[in-house]
Amino acid sequence: MALSQVRLETSKGDITLELFTEQAPLTVANFTQYVSDNSYSNTIFHRVIDGFMIQGGGLDEDMSQRATRAPVQNEANNGLSNTTGTVAMARTNDPHSASAQFFINVNDNLFLDHRTESADGWGYCVFGRVVAGMDIVNLIKGVTTGRKGGMQDVPIEPVKLISAIVL
Repeated sequence: MALSQVRLETSKGDITLELFTEQAPLTVANFTQYVSDNSYSNTIFHRVIDGFMIQGGGLDEDMSQRATRAPVQNEANNGLSNTTGTVAMARTNDPHSASAQFFINVNDNLFLDHRTESADGWGYCVFGRVVAGMDIVNLIKGVTTGRKGGMQDVPIEPVKLISAIVL
């Protein structure tokens, strides 16, 4: 199995992700291109819900949206499951709308898994997992959140994604 790793340097500490290049080749290529382009540098984890997930990769500290490339084809039908510590792509209601934003599951969120190739059954593509720094993920999931920029579940004190690098 071909694997690559990415280290996320956050304001709470480092998180290392192992990426599943064989099961989600398009998604991993998309994610690592954002990493290589430094697109994740100086963004924030803008949505944090303890018992669910922590989401980042798309917004600056002032809550402005970062520019993205074209969406990536949803590969959620790859047999991987949204279990604790896995990393998946965030998207809108359109199953094939994921671009830059990602989330780390802090619970077994099996309801996000692929069921059918339909609008409400596609699921969310798992493309990696945390292999180091789950303690940091757990620190982040426990931060106090509120409303900011028209969004809810935003950390009151920003949790910064300082940089991301391919290892």
